[in-house]
Amino acid sequence: MLAPEDLYEVVAEATPAADGADGVPGPVLLHALTGFVDAGSASELLAQRLLADLDSRVLARFDVDLVHDYRGRRPPMAFAGDRFASVELPELLLHEVVDDAGTRFLLLTGPEPDLHWQRFAVAVHQLAQRWGARLAVSVQGIPWAAPHTRPAALTAHASDRALIAGRPRWFSDVVVPGHAGAFLELQLGQAGLPSMGFSVHVPHYLGATSFPPSAAALLEAVAQAAGLRFEESLAVLSAAAVDVLSQVDEQVAASAETRSAVVALEAQYDAVLAGRGLQGADGSVMGSPRLPDDEVADGDELAAELERFLRSQGGADGSGGPQAPEGS
Repeated sequence: MLAPEDLYEVVAEATPAADGADGVPGPVLLHALTGFVDAGSASELLAQRLLADLDSRVLARFDVDLVHDYRGRRPPMAFAGDRFASVELPELLLHEVVDDAGTRFLLLTGPEPDLHWQRFAVAVHQLAQRWGARLAVSVQGIPWAAPHTRPAALTAHASDRALIAGRPRWFSDVVVPGHAGAFLELQLGQAGLPSMGFSVHVPHYLGATSFPPSAAALLEAVAQAAGLRFEESLAVLSAAAVDVLSQVDEQVAASAETRSAVVALEAQYDAVLAGRGLQGADGSVMGSPRLPDDEVADGDELAAELERFLRSQGGADGSGGPQAPEGS
C-alpha cells in the first residue's frame, strides 16, 4: 500500500480542548460521504445544514485527484457563450465543527472515493488518532419500500452492539454492494476506533429527490448517539420536511390512481412492520404474524407507479417537484 498520509494535507490544527488531553473526551468523527448510498440526499443535506448553521473550519483536505473517477462522475462546468467560465471540482474535507452546546466534533464531507479505499480508510484513521477521536459515526440514505406518510425509520449498525442497544435489527444476514462509508465504518472498527452508523429508510419513489425528512431523522439519531446538540439545524430540517411532505401530498392527491397506490403501499408497509418480527437488543421478538404473501401488494410495482407519476409532475428527477426550501 502506498503511504496513506500522502492522500491528505493537514491545513490547521484542532482546538486543543478537542484533542482528548487533560481529561477532556476526544471528539466524535461524523462521516457523511455522498455518492452511491445517499437516497434522498440525506447525508448531503445533513452535512450542508451543519456547515451552514455551526462554526467550522477545515482541518485537512484530501487529494481528490487521487481517489475520484472524473469520467464516472463528471464535474459540472459553466460555458459562457464562447468560453468555459468555471468548474465545480469535488472536495473531500475534514472539518472541525462546534455544536450548539460548544462541543467540538469532526465532520468528514465530500463524495465517496472511487479509488484507494483501503489507503483512504487508513488515512482517516490516522487523522482520527491525531485528534483523539473517541467514536466514529456514519450516515447514509437507503431506498426503501416505505410510504412517505410514515415516520422515517433507521437501520442502525455498529462495531459493538452496545453502541446501538435498544435499536431493532431489520435484517439477518444479507450481502449488499459495498460503499465507502460502510467500508470506513468497518475498517475503523477493526482498527480499534468504536464505529457505528445510521442508514435512514427513504421512500424509494422519492429517492432521487432532496428529501429533508430523512436528513432530519439522521441528524436526530446522531445527536442522541454522539451526545451532540443540533437544535437549530434540526428545526430548519424539520420545517423543510413539513414543506416537502405537503408538496408530495398535494401531488399524490391530484391523482386517484396514485392515492390508491399510496394506500396500498401503506398497507403493505404496516403489515411487513408488524409481521417482520423485529429483534430487539435483548433478543426479544416484536410484532405479530404478517399478512399472507398473496395478500401483500408488490412494493416494487407500487413504487414504480408512484415514481412514474411524480416524474410526470417533475418531482422524482429533482427538476421541479418536492425540494428542500432554499438554504435547507
